[in-house]
Amino acid sequence: MNVQTWTWIIVGITFALYFGIAIWARAGSTKEFYVAGGGVSPLANGMATAADWMSAASFISMAGIISFAGYDGSVYLMGWTGGYVLLALLLAPYLRKFGKFTVPDFIGDRYYSNGARTVAVICALIVSFTYVAGQMRGVGIVFSQFLQIDIVYGVIIGMVIVLVFAFLGGMKGITYTQVAQYCVLIFAFMVPAIFISFQMTGNIIPQIGMGGTVEDGTYLLDKLDSLHTQLGFKEYTSGTKSTWDVFAITLALMVGTAGLPHVIVRFFTVPKVKDARKSAGLALLFIAILYTTAPAVSVFSRTNLIETVSEKEYVAIPQWFKNWENTGLIAWIDKNNDGKIQYVSGNALDGKKPIYKETRGDSGERLIANSSAENNELYVDNDIMVLANPEIAGLPDWVIALVAAGGLAAALSTAAGLLLVISTSISHDLIKKQLKPDISDKAELMWARISIFVAIVVAGLFGIYPPGFVAAVVALAFGLAAASFFPAIILGIFDKRMNKEGAISGMIVGITLMLFYMIRFKTGLIGVMEPLPSSEWWFGTSPEGFGTIAMLCNVVVSFVVSRFTKAPPKEVVEIVENIRIPSGAGEATSH
Repeated sequence: MNVQTWTWIIVGITFALYFGIAIWARAGSTKEFYVAGGGVSPLANGMATAADWMSAASFISMAGIISFAGYDGSVYLMGWTGGYVLLALLLAPYLRKFGKFTVPDFIGDRYYSNGARTVAVICALIVSFTYVAGQMRGVGIVFSQFLQIDIVYGVIIGMVIVLVFAFLGGMKGITYTQVAQYCVLIFAFMVPAIFISFQMTGNIIPQIGMGGTVEDGTYLLDKLDSLHTQLGFKEYTSGTKSTWDVFAITLALMVGTAGLPHVIVRFFTVPKVKDARKSAGLALLFIAILYTTAPAVSVFSRTNLIETVSEKEYVAIPQWFKNWENTGLIAWIDKNNDGKIQYVSGNALDGKKPIYKETRGDSGERLIANSSAENNELYVDNDIMVLANPEIAGLPDWVIALVAAGGLAAALSTAAGLLLVISTSISHDLIKKQLKPDISDKAELMWARISIFVAIVVAGLFGIYPPGFVAAVVALAFGLAAASFFPAIILGIFDKRMNKEGAISGMIVGITLMLFYMIRFKTGLIGVMEPLPSSEWWFGTSPEGFGTIAMLCNVVVSFVVSRFTKAPPKEVVEIVENIRIPSGAGEATSH
């Protein structure tokens, strides 16, 4: 059987599993729809949390980023995993003790204000839609390449699948579907890593293989450093970012992780506070399996790519290269007309994505119209490294198909969690808590399902027609969460004097500052201005790290404003004192 047949079989089996779970775990009440009935075990919740967290960015993009950034890419590993330590120690047990359905629900009640609740809803929608757009696009790319269908149909199929298990089961259906998706994605990530590690170094453990030796006795990392320097790149194991920027990015990713609403809500689904803490610890363990393997995958794929394409004639390039040209994730233009691919340091294109011509070149390559004057002839998108890695290494067709199923599982699991946050923010925090307080449980459930349908349609449109600014800021959703939610939550737990004026002011200042910085240095304003260059960064801070500064501004503004305004009511102070003793929590409640 060929790759496409294997893909249809494996993807078909996994999707049948997801549908079966969604039908079995139908939600019959708002409690089941919002927090899975509050009875999920720590083990299942840990796996579901890991799947919720490990999006297409973790499965597809992270290893690709590290593959090209080398040592500098380690900030993503440190930031994202470190965020879970913060979550387990500082947030999960206290939020579970508070016992509300959503983050805006916590903020609205803790700060005794519908104004605070509304600001939190707006922040949740900005963060979630920013994040989910990339997930739907990832689904479209995987379907387009591996099932050989148009990317639009790929996104539509993804929308229908998410709609079924999110619409029917809400958090209950999503939770148990995510347990299955975690098993699929981790198996899909580890199998090719083990294959390639044994193939290159003779060691079946990828983490050890990365530090092992190849056939001639040379250490693999030394070999990759040598290949890099020969082609004019910096050494793979050396970094170029400033110490401050590394710190800022790592901290922004950490507190952003701890402030992501679709991750926080997972800790409302377990029966007890102790279970919330266990869930966070187990999630960290399950996530670490992939995250400690990603650097090894990066090294293996980077080495194989360079050895496969550099200085090779296009006509002799393996078929995988020509297949992936159709996705726009890899491109070559023969600038010196020698028929060989010159892969050296420098930009191959003027733009960020290749613009293809109708005709092909003399060697059969897909010609690109926006090539730069630099010597480098190869454009490679980060996202190709994990998806094409098994093909580059010549692994069996079923392994290639398995990676496709894993990528879909990662994207769909996170998309479902994010869409549920969007849905509950509208149905529970806007309609139930503010517009129609006397709405029945049945009517609220109906509005939740309507909201999730509308959110899926919007997310799908972002996937089919991705605006440039959305594509550019997907990785910055963490900065938005850090700048808005994290200070309001952490101060709400540990500062009894924090009041509604301080929290509202801080969230508005934080998210506005982060959005402004992203627009000026990452995306520009379409038709009005271009993004400013890195030489203009404030304090030498990249947009990925600016969430740290915006978060600190949020904290300062919140603290100062709260001290010059009226103290919170006595009953709120008593609530804060109560939740800081994380034991004996009752069930999550919407009232």
